[in-house]
Amino acid sequence: MEKSPRQKVVLTPGNNTENTSSRNKKIVRRDMERQRRQEMANLNASLRSLLPLEYVKGKRSISDHMHEAVNYINHLRMKIQDLGAKRDELRNQSNMSACDSESGSSSKRSRHCVIVSPCMDGVEILISGGFKEEGLLLSKVMEVLLEEGLGVHRCVSTKVNEGLLHTMNCKQVSDPTGFDLCGLRQKLWNAVTPSSR
Repeated sequence: MEKSPRQKVVLTPGNNTENTSSRNKKIVRRDMERQRRQEMANLNASLRSLLPLEYVKGKRSISDHMHEAVNYINHLRMKIQDLGAKRDELRNQSNMSACDSESGSSSKRSRHCVIVSPCMDGVEILISGGFKEEGLLLSKVMEVLLEEGLGVHRCVSTKVNEGLLHTMNCKQVSDPTGFDLCGLRQKLWNAVTPSSR
């Protein structure tokens, strides 16, 4: 048996550079694809580690993990909304109980409520009262604030149900070290209740 003669491939200089350049392009593309896959795998592993066990248990594919991540994010969003509603409800209840305890037996005569809270550059004051009651004299409130060394930066009055809500942002004009929030609240309470006028 005779062996078939091998065919000789003659490489010309131009042909050699084309083969080398196309081979290099393939290698570069293959390396870039490998890096992209590795990065996607790392990101998927990171996402999977953030999900609770019940969301990834038994799931195999990346698309399953993505789908469960979306479900978990929606679950967290609903939970945040529920907690926000509960927080607002508790805040309203605590404000109402503070108003009731502050006014004591006079709560039957007056529906005024005074809340004083610190803010970055001074204090924020919320005063609520009814329309049908004796009107709130803001001039008396302003007098108290000036006596305490507070300058009114902003005052907004808003109609809420059957009453008014006055929101005042005050900046400290005098020395801020000896400021007494409870004392200010009591003075404002005395200024807005009908019995003190």
